[in-house]
Amino acid sequence: MSSALAHIRRGALTIERAVTWTAVALGAVCLVAAVGVGFYQVLARFVLFRPASWSEPFVQSALIWMTYLALCGAMRTGTLISVDVLKKATQGAAHTTLRLAGAGAILVLLWVILWQGIAIVWRVRFQTIAGLGVPASYVYAALPTGAALSILALIGHVIDPPPDPSAPDASS
Repeated sequence: MSSALAHIRRGALTIERAVTWTAVALGAVCLVAAVGVGFYQVLARFVLFRPASWSEPFVQSALIWMTYLALCGAMRTGTLISVDVLKKATQGAAHTTLRLAGAGAILVLLWVILWQGIAIVWRVRFQTIAGLGVPASYVYAALPTGAALSILALIGHVIDPPPDPSAPDASS
């Protein structure tokens, strides 16, 4: 039975890592797009004297998506919220309790973002983004999407935390 559970755990963590990596990569693509369009806007406004009305809302939308997609990476590595002094001062059960309490608090926050993000997407479904002409819900969908993906990454972090760089190396 434990062998089957180990296979399931490995498979679930493999899927979580792929999803998290993809989300972070898409966040990076959003950053590159925002920088590229921002550069285009500077050229269009100050060199061509023809500013593009769509560029500013596009950059804002891309940065919103970047933030919520890349949040997965912070969740997976455990670098979003860290109480380093307490982590270094505790060991054993106290350290585990502190780590799980922090993860629980983050999970509550992510659940609120997910729940309220869904509500916001529903409320703005008939509004459009000026300059882009796309529904505002496309942009606000970053909140529940990022929160759901971050919950998955947080669970992956709790089940399989990365090695602690401040811990003494057992191989030396």
